[in-house]
Amino acid sequence: MSDDSTTTIRATFKTREAADLAIEHLVQQHGVSRPDIFVQPVASNNSAGSAPSGGDVGNNGDVRTDAPLEGEIEVSADIAASKIAAVQRSLGDLDAMRVSGR
Repeated sequence: MSDDSTTTIRATFKTREAADLAIEHLVQQHGVSRPDIFVQPVASNNSAGSAPSGGDVGNNGDVRTDAPLEGEIEVSADIAASKIAAVQRSLGDLDAMRVSGR
């Protein structure tokens, strides 16, 4: 009999760019359906992360002011028990600051 239980995996990232990359890995490498992945700021303020990257940086290197850098980004998804270790490794390889499951 196979184990079909799931665990919610949560990973926090400094940048929205890193969170977006994590989402793509969850979908493409681990088969997680995109509607089953959730993204939110860790703190109560809306945030694009805690460090500028990607679209937060203008062409001349200036940080955009319309994308608030008010905290980290959390990505979470329900993962099949059989994939937990692989997903945790993948998120860690993508510079997740913290990865937890419950």
